[in-house]
Amino acid sequence: MFHKNNSLVNRSKQRGSMLVLGIFILTIMFLLAATLINVSQNEDQAITIEVQGARALFAANSALDAGLAQLFPTDGSLRNCTNVSTSWSNNDIALQACPVTLTCQSYTVANVGTQFRLTAKAICGNDTPNRVSRTVEVMAR
Repeated sequence: MFHKNNSLVNRSKQRGSMLVLGIFILTIMFLLAATLINVSQNEDQAITIEVQGARALFAANSALDAGLAQLFPTDGSLRNCTNVSTSWSNNDIALQACPVTLTCQSYTVANVGTQFRLTAKAICGNDTPNRVSRTVEVMAR
C-alpha cells in the first residue's frame, strides 16, 4: 500500500532537456544580433554615400557658378571659354575633399549667336566603396 514517488522517476527522465533548449535559444538570439548588426552597418554606409552625393552635387553646382561668373563677368565684357578655368577648388570645409573638373565648349548657332556648355564633374570620397561622382551641365548664351 505504499505509493511510488513519481517525481523522482520523472526527474531522471527530464535530465538535460533544459540545456538543449537553452542552447537553442542562445543560438537564435545570436543570429538575431548578427542580423541587426549587419543591417546597422548597411544603413551607415547608405547614409555615408548619400552625404557624399550631396557634397559632390553642391561642389559641381558651385564650380558651375564660378565658371559662369568667369564667362559672364559683371562688367558686361564678352568672354569666351579660354577665360574659364578647368579646375575649381574650394577652401570650404564641407567641400575640401571634392575636386571638380570644369569644361567649357562654345557653339555658334545660326540666328542665335554663341552658346556655351559648361560641365562640372565633382568626385567626393577617398575610398572606393564611398566614392561618389556627380556631373552637372548647364547651357548659357
